[in-house]
Amino acid sequence: MVDAAVVCRVLRCGEAVNAPQNAHFGPGSGPIWMVYVECRGSESILKNCGSFGRGEPYGCGHGLDAGVTCSGHRMSRLTAGPHRCSGRVEVFHGGSWFTVCDADFDQQDAEVVCRELGCGIPVEVRGSAAFGRGEVQVWTEELQCRGNESEITFCPTSSSLKHSNCSHYNDVGLICSGEVS
Repeated sequence: MVDAAVVCRVLRCGEAVNAPQNAHFGPGSGPIWMVYVECRGSESILKNCGSFGRGEPYGCGHGLDAGVTCSGHRMSRLTAGPHRCSGRVEVFHGGSWFTVCDADFDQQDAEVVCRELGCGIPVEVRGSAAFGRGEVQVWTEELQCRGNESEITFCPTSSSLKHSNCSHYNDVGLICSGEVS
């Protein structure tokens, strides 16, 4: 699943849901590019993952082709806003959506969310459930984006005791500049 997570992230297809083996989606054709893939999980491209080499000399034919099923959606969204580029910030993790606490959501975090959604640049970060209180779980970790990440899953996180008191009254909202062509 670690290898599958890298594939889904690289393809911008959400989180890895399943990693079927043995040509589950049918055997491929042509050269086999990687055998016995071992990703750490942080790789930005699949070829940065470790592997034993290529193809047939390692006993790996197309009958053993790997597959990946991704969740298929972006890892952040804006909800309850007047248009698609504004609203309450929610992040997808472990198969569920979470609202984000306003305590440490900053300009760098906002830049990543707006960029990931194709919504330009941040105009305003609003705290105190400005776009209403969410109905999903509250994210209990602190986002620590640098601002240059292409999507929220590339941002480091850390546990924070101050988030233990977060509730939907602290849901953060965001207004981005609008759609980018």
